[in-house]
Amino acid sequence: MSQDDFPEPDLPQALLPPGFLKNPVHLLAFGFGSGAAARAPGTWGSLAAIPLWYTFAWLPGPVYWGIVLVAFLIGIWLCGQTARDLKVHDHGGIVWDEFVGMWIALGLFPEQIVGVLLAFTLFRLFDVLKPWPINWLDDRLPGGLGIMVDDVVAGLMAMLSMLAIDRWLLPVIV
Repeated sequence: MSQDDFPEPDLPQALLPPGFLKNPVHLLAFGFGSGAAARAPGTWGSLAAIPLWYTFAWLPGPVYWGIVLVAFLIGIWLCGQTARDLKVHDHGGIVWDEFVGMWIALGLFPEQIVGVLLAFTLFRLFDVLKPWPINWLDDRLPGGLGIMVDDVVAGLMAMLSMLAIDRWLLPVIV
């Protein structure tokens, strides 16, 4: 599918059909409603991912990454279905991809709020700026996979940046 398969609706993106979030698929794709924010839904979705992250961040690494993988795979379907229902390729309110991207960025399990804020900031930076290969993937991958992958890569770039900061910058500062 291409973006041409999803003509823009007559309604502005901020407006949703009545009762839209009563559908559990749409509710999840919209990050439990956080994506319905009128301004900066991706930022609100990324913030909403943090409290949910705290519910499983304490799990052993393989279990944690298993949850993230399952959330990614489910997200392909959730986001794709919601985009089809809205007839928009990647509606700004679809933020399940931000949830998964944030969980990847937080994958180093920061123990202090400063680490969580740094993961959030780096993830939003990569998600908004979309440096290569994020922009390349975003332009080429269709449907739910395309919606999810750019945020997964942004999350990986944020996590790798945090690792670099932890390994090379913090020892110099401290």
